[in-house]
Amino acid sequence: MDAEEILRFADNLVFDKTGKRLDDLQRAVVRGAWQRKTYPQIAKESYSTPRNIRNVGSKLWQLFSQALEENITKSNFCSAMERYKISKISNSGHFNLVQKGNINVCTETLHHPKTSKNSPPTQTSNEDDTQQKPRLDLRDAPDISSFYDSLRDSFASRTSELATLQQWIIHDRTRLVAILGLSGIGKTNLALHLLPQIQHQFEYVIWRSLGTSPTLHNTLKSLLKFLSDQSPPLARGGEGGVLPTSTDELLSLLIDKLRSHRCLIILDDVQTILSSGQIAGNYRPEYENYSTLFKRIGETCHNSCLIVNSWEPPREIVALNRENARVRTLRLNGLGAAAGEILREKGLLEPEKWETLINIYRGNPLWLKIVAAMIQELFSGRVAEFLKYDTLFLGDELKARLQQQCDRLSDLEKQVMCCIANEIEPVSISKLLENVQLSPDDLCNALLSLGHRALIEKQEQDNQALFSLSPVMRQYVKNEYSREGK
Repeated sequence: MDAEEILRFADNLVFDKTGKRLDDLQRAVVRGAWQRKTYPQIAKESYSTPRNIRNVGSKLWQLFSQALEENITKSNFCSAMERYKISKISNSGHFNLVQKGNINVCTETLHHPKTSKNSPPTQTSNEDDTQQKPRLDLRDAPDISSFYDSLRDSFASRTSELATLQQWIIHDRTRLVAILGLSGIGKTNLALHLLPQIQHQFEYVIWRSLGTSPTLHNTLKSLLKFLSDQSPPLARGGEGGVLPTSTDELLSLLIDKLRSHRCLIILDDVQTILSSGQIAGNYRPEYENYSTLFKRIGETCHNSCLIVNSWEPPREIVALNRENARVRTLRLNGLGAAAGEILREKGLLEPEKWETLINIYRGNPLWLKIVAAMIQELFSGRVAEFLKYDTLFLGDELKARLQQQCDRLSDLEKQVMCCIANEIEPVSISKLLENVQLSPDDLCNALLSLGHRALIEKQEQDNQALFSLSPVMRQYVKNEYSREGK
């Protein structure tokens, strides 16, 4: 058998035992083991870690051992598979059926336990028939072709984040995942890149943007319309294809759908339903019932997953993340040295100076693209010439982006930001209390909120927490807030 035949063979064994198809990492382990590669080699090729690959392999060998009633390990995998190699029928390219214990092994596609063997297939395809084909509604997702370069850049340096998300969603069955970070840091790009790696694990995949601030009622109707059109209406609510009229009934119907089907829902730009002028995580008055959606999805037992992309976490997600193992948050930081690929694509010169530029702009992909375009236009791509002026370029586009985020701050947060911006070195809470007219409680609330918004940086030194701003944020705050006396 070649590698593809082994994959089909292994996929059918796993499906018969678990009702699930091999995911991407499992397929990589099976293919790598058949090709006699080491775990580190498999990890490198699949953008994972040797430890994670070893854990995935261990579980696979246990499943194969149970299915074939023989102790299967990575070291004897190839020889064991050869022993079970299926003989071809004379003058036929098809395999004969082999019975081993209670397992019927053949190349015929096996059916999920919930599906009748005689039922017609819901979807056909010439490629990778062993994997479940989800029904997709990505009408609100950005055009992936326009994100190609960004996706490639992110993928080169976001492998650990992608592996973490796969672990949470596929293996840990996390119900609610929040991807958080500053505008331009790559939240949407990361979710777009994650989709093809995990979508075959779901029956339905839906992407919705909250950029236009839809009410919860309209969001639920949009989700249920797709789910109800694609599957029979449930007994509770939505009889005869007519959706309930109340928001509470719509939410209950959605939870029922999430229980009876494995769905992946992505809500992008969630910050648009959150309020400005208050501590992070509070809702605009007409959107407070979104808190019920997040709580029910995080706390209720179901088979599905909701991914939330936002500049800041809704308050319920912060609380649930502390209390519930099925709710996780992933905060994105800059790309680090891998951001050099962005500068290379922009045609910048003097790579030995790129690290300084990346550090100043904290590896934020959008910020670096803006400044790289300016350096290319004014300095013909010479980074050293730009840096010798010892200035920090913001420009109108970057200022507008920063203003969108800083306009959301409360007066309390602006006061603390100005105080930190005026300090040359990272500052402690005790020092801040000396410089601002705030109670310890108000100061701590402001620092927590600014941390949730990813607008301040924290470090530990001499057993105390110190706070600072990135060079870009300090420059913006000093220019825009300090002169206004805020």
